[in-house]
Amino acid sequence: MTGSAILRSLRATAAALLMAVVLVAVGGGPAAYADNEAEALVTESRLTVDRLMSDEDFFELSKFIQSAKGIYIVPQLVKGGFILGAEGGSGVFMARGTDGSWSAPAFYTLAAGSIGLQIGGEVKEVVFVLMSDKAVDAMLSSEFKLGADASISVGPVGRGVEASRTTDFTSDIYAFSKSVGLFGGGALEGAKIFERKNLAAGYYGGPAGARDIVINRTFSNAQADRLRETLP
Repeated sequence: MTGSAILRSLRATAAALLMAVVLVAVGGGPAAYADNEAEALVTESRLTVDRLMSDEDFFELSKFIQSAKGIYIVPQLVKGGFILGAEGGSGVFMARGTDGSWSAPAFYTLAAGSIGLQIGGEVKEVVFVLMSDKAVDAMLSSEFKLGADASISVGPVGRGVEASRTTDFTSDIYAFSKSVGLFGGGALEGAKIFERKNLAAGYYGGPAGARDIVINRTFSNAQADRLRETLP
């Protein structure tokens, strides 16, 4: 097999691996399971954002959230691979209204795949702070690709994070992450974010699109009140 044929094969395998991550993350299931998963995601998202805002290494996260148009919280973003890599995790997306209040949560999953010199595994808590209307609109589109549909700044953990040195909010999105584990090699690129309508349906008791949840605010669930109150 030629070198180009091997590369094509690896790319196909990486694409299949990414698709598997997406299918697991956005696949359907019993309504009761979706309801329980949605409630767990809301609770874990509240704990994640509270934990990061209380961490001295993320001392400016609160300031970013105070100026944000929206927020996407992923309590567990799992990354792993050996040559071929995959990354995925579900979370909640909320938008700030004109009155300054936070919306109820919509549910999304992030998935990415890559080829490169990489080995290991890692679990991250990630808070994506959306600083522009463009970023919010991108989240509400049918398929959102990080770095393509909205600019993003991603830095290392703690005080070295690029966002903590910035006050003019020139990027659409800033990512604050805290990781456990070790992952060596190239970064995973081309991450896409998909809406999880099955979780929203279970959580709100019927079909609920992200725009109706976070912009029109036609849906609510008291279980999310503590998360909304935690955000600056």
